Amino acid sequence: MQFNKILVANRGEIALRIIRTCKEMGIKSVAVYSKADEESLHVKFADEAVCIGPALSKDSYLKASNILAAAEITNSDAIHPGYGFLSENAKFSKMCEEHKIKFIGASAEMINRMGDKAEAKSTMKKAGVPIIPGSEGKIADIDEALKIAKKIGFPVMLKASAGGGGKGMRSVWTVKDLEKAWGSAKKEALASFDDDSMYIEKLIQEPRHIEIQIVGDSFGNACHLSERDCSIQRRHQKLTEETPSPFMTDSLRKKMGKAAVKAAEFIKYEGAGTVEFLVDKNRDFYFMEMNTRIQVEHPITEQVMDFDLIREQIKVACGHSLSGNNYFPKLFSIECRINAEDPYNDFRPSPGKISNLNMPGGHGIRIDTHVYSGYTIPPHYDSMIAKLITTAQTRDEAINKMKRALDEFVIEGISTTIPFHRKLMDDPDYKSGNYTTSFMDQFQI
Repeated sequence: MQFNKILVANRGEIALRIIRTCKEMGIKSVAVYSKADEESLHVKFADEAVCIGPALSKDSYLKASNILAAAEITNSDAIHPGYGFLSENAKFSKMCEEHKIKFIGASAEMINRMGDKAEAKSTMKKAGVPIIPGSEGKIADIDEALKIAKKIGFPVMLKASAGGGGKGMRSVWTVKDLEKAWGSAKKEALASFDDDSMYIEKLIQEPRHIEIQIVGDSFGNACHLSERDCSIQRRHQKLTEETPSPFMTDSLRKKMGKAAVKAAEFIKYEGAGTVEFLVDKNRDFYFMEMNTRIQVEHPITEQVMDFDLIREQIKVACGHSLSGNNYFPKLFSIECRINAEDPYNDFRPSPGKISNLNMPGGHGIRIDTHVYSGYTIPPHYDSMIAKLITTAQTRDEAINKMKRALDEFVIEGISTTIPFHRKLMDDPDYKSGNYTTSFMDQFQI
């Protein structure tokens, strides 16, 4: 089977990234856009473009009926959801199936199984993947939370079952903090996901956030493409990623890769996905969650493996089988997320018009972006406007290349996170690879 036309149900850099691979594969592409995105590059470079509603996400990119209508009027035979928006929405995956349009992503059952964090944890336990000690599924009330917290020992982490993006999460260090944290986490979870169910687990101290990229086919096979270290985060949002992880050893990579493949094959996962782990200072690792979609940081894996993950997603969705090989990094790659935010003002969003733009170039530089000089960044969406990726023979070279590229990257008219990343590249702890998820607590811009 081969797709004739793929509708890209997303915006910005990821929409453009998918459109590019479609073109290379000889597949027609359809862009969808909100009124705020009329001037975006993904709209200009697709073969067709359909407006799906006003600026707000809930009226456009999150409106499943409008996207399906766009797919039907353009005769698209598949939909690629990218990341965010409807990429992990089980209802949308099911609607595509009912309309005989292939959803290039996980099935509704798979999304449900892995999207609910509590259920995902118990599934992984059955699969024999190491999990963090904590509650078996959702917890009924604060009394149960207290009972489990005392059993596993403080500190603990409260988490929203339907969570993501750091919402509905609270670290709790003592009994007396629990009540306050419980109330505020539930409130935030309800506002963010319309679901305030919680689970609880042991807080792993000084952890690294290391994830394994996997791909599964429709025949029950899965393989991994090694790790990405995503430990540099602020408020549970990733800022920069790299592969291979400076913390990784060959034996740990094999162990974690094996566990991720085991997880994917146990649930008969189809498509590209990521199994995320927390790794403690003793290099013991624990399953955290699974993302049933392509990730923002997928380019660094592509760079060190010489592999197009979007192409692979499309091939698997067409019914191709995997070779069964696992892949290991041949080079070193770093990604900096360039956001329209002011790093000197608590990373406040900075939408507006780009008056001048100079992008870096040269060997080993990749930029994924949808912006250009004169483009106006709308205030309605995520603030990420570009991803700068450098790739080299050694980690030091990749860092020095990143410094040079950041110095060349000029964006005027708005504030961006470029100065933050530039300072990070000179930080002694970052340079030595000595960082955990709490790195940003001490970092001063």
